[in-house]
Amino acid sequence: MIDQTTIQNKTFFGHPIGLFVLFFTELWERFSYYGMRAILVLYLVSETSGDNPGMGWSDSSAIALYGWYTMFVYLATIPGGILADRYLGQRKSVMLGGLLLCFGHGILAVEALWAFYTGLAFIVLGVGCLKGNISTMVGGLYSKNDNNKRDMGFYIFYMGINIGAAVAALVVGYIGETYNWHYGFGLAGIGMAIGQFGYWKGQKYLSHVGNLIKIESTNKSNSENLFLQIFKKTNSLIGFSLMALLGVYIGLYIDWSYGLLLIAIAFAVGFAIVVYNDGNKVEKDRILVTYLAFLIVIVFWGSFEQAGGLMNLYASQKTDLSLGSFMVPASWFQSVNAIFILIFATAIGSFWIWWKKSGYEHSSLFKMALGVIIMGFGFFFMSMAANEVVYDGSGEITKKSAMYWLVLAYLFHTIGELCASPVALSFITKLAPARWGAFMMGAYFAATGLGNKVAGLIGENASEVGDYTTFIGITIFCTIFGLLVILILKPLKRLVHGAE
Repeated sequence: MIDQTTIQNKTFFGHPIGLFVLFFTELWERFSYYGMRAILVLYLVSETSGDNPGMGWSDSSAIALYGWYTMFVYLATIPGGILADRYLGQRKSVMLGGLLLCFGHGILAVEALWAFYTGLAFIVLGVGCLKGNISTMVGGLYSKNDNNKRDMGFYIFYMGINIGAAVAALVVGYIGETYNWHYGFGLAGIGMAIGQFGYWKGQKYLSHVGNLIKIESTNKSNSENLFLQIFKKTNSLIGFSLMALLGVYIGLYIDWSYGLLLIAIAFAVGFAIVVYNDGNKVEKDRILVTYLAFLIVIVFWGSFEQAGGLMNLYASQKTDLSLGSFMVPASWFQSVNAIFILIFATAIGSFWIWWKKSGYEHSSLFKMALGVIIMGFGFFFMSMAANEVVYDGSGEITKKSAMYWLVLAYLFHTIGELCASPVALSFITKLAPARWGAFMMGAYFAATGLGNKVAGLIGENASEVGDYTTFIGITIFCTIFGLLVILILKPLKRLVHGAE
């Protein structure tokens, strides 16, 4: 009989078999998520009458909901990380998340308003338990000193994400947009069920990773309730209080939805300072750099995630989708980014290996900053597309822009993403203390969620400021931001203390 250690040490193409179990689990989870994402905004703005009725919402209302939903999907990874770190471990949390996602996508297949909101709520909870924890498990498959193989493992894992995303947008998008939106939602749920079954069957290859770790803290208070620890130290109390008071002010004088959001973020800020307080000198420096990386993540996804909202509607309403006698479904453009990743991921990864061997700057922060700049330049092509659209005196569109502008924009978005996103995932696992690994990965995805909300806010206001101003403004801001990060690389690299 083969013992468990032998099973755990089995490899495929030089990587643990557990990586490919996680690869296929994430592939189907992303199939379900991106399939639903490809049609969500289009479903919301679709007319309530006709052969395939939708919700009949305005563009701004649909993008607003999209921003809130995608934000909460990723923000939920913070409690998901705490659940894994303190109670279940990452492996069991992923199992729970998959089950919740199956329920959520299944409920969305029901044609009723209650089912729509209930399904979204289950998906938020499911992604919160699954997304950050499964990524942390990938890092746990490799030793701390095996950085090159770990980075390549994340690239392979990232390929699974984008295979799922590419197929989802084409299949779920076509079924939902052409036949019935709820058939598309249901098909996404079937994909998640397949992924959950594969994860359950692959447990023997994962039994040594993602288990609950007994906390051995440099701060004795870490054994206490995490919520209460916010109020034990002056700096965490101040950070929490300032953000909470800002939330109350915003709620009283502007909008309670944003006020409550800031109050929720206040707890995240408090938790983040508790984690910082728990570290020794080296860990504290690394945690600071990690928090700066979260800011880069917010800027990146705040721009990039126009794809599912503003750019999705732009494809549907302002792009000439005729290809001879065939009308290209607008949702298909949601697959372009994922297809480009599958084409260029290996080439970009090989480029960075050559770049490193040539002695040039190759730190993760440099790659992330460069990724922001390249991704931002993709919106230059969208500004060109906006200039091509012609309106008549009543505001009706008489000439739409060509499809190749969208393809070019997604090409640059993809190159920027390949520079920044897989590197960021690996970077977090290198810098985060093991006892806080799931929380820090959850915080990374929470930053992604805040970026999604920023994207929603930008999309909501695009109708007022205009498409051209919105797109060119994103290009300029991303370029300046990325260059500023590059200018302060040297002191930031000292704070990493050789983790890379």
